[in-house]
Amino acid sequence: MRDLSTSSTGARSQSQAAGDPGDDALLRRFAEGDADAARILTDRLGPRSFSVALRLLNDRAEAEDVTQEAMMRLWKMAPDWVAGQAKVSTWLYRVTLNLCVDIRRKKSADSLSDVAEPESDAISATEHLQDAARLDALQFALAQLPDRQRQAVVLRHIEELPNPEIAGIMDVSVEAVESLTARGKRALAQQLATRRDELGYADG
Repeated sequence: MRDLSTSSTGARSQSQAAGDPGDDALLRRFAEGDADAARILTDRLGPRSFSVALRLLNDRAEAEDVTQEAMMRLWKMAPDWVAGQAKVSTWLYRVTLNLCVDIRRKKSADSLSDVAEPESDAISATEHLQDAARLDALQFALAQLPDRQRQAVVLRHIEELPNPEIAGIMDVSVEAVESLTARGKRALAQQLATRRDELGYADG
């Protein structure tokens, strides 16, 4: 499943190199009026929020709106943030999930939008189309999962978060995360198995 998706993990490791200030410190600096701290935090955390929202909503415009709203809520609560009680990123993931749930509840019917094709100058047109088909297949399969399974799978296997952090984000036990993730993975595998030849996985 990893080759069907993009993850914010690479950007995450690049944006927070050794010696960089932690999220807590940056949030405190923002609360004290440091605009640069807000820019760094936005560059660091914004892509994570957007990645999750895009996977859960399958709509780029909605994902952008969710990310903007989640970051705005982060700035509003910055003066009241107590370091050490939770990770800033965990708080942001939780807000992002809740905003996505609200949007899905407001929709009268589920509908699938086109998934943007990956940008690359180095792959052929055929590879480009197949990569787009694989992303579309994964997004379609994710959309068929129950909400909680989809959230757990996205956080664990796309965002690559540890189970204890996911448990905190989803407000469930670690055991529940493991169960949701396992059931979600099985359901995804079953759905994608019928399209192996079409997606170019016949030999894999």
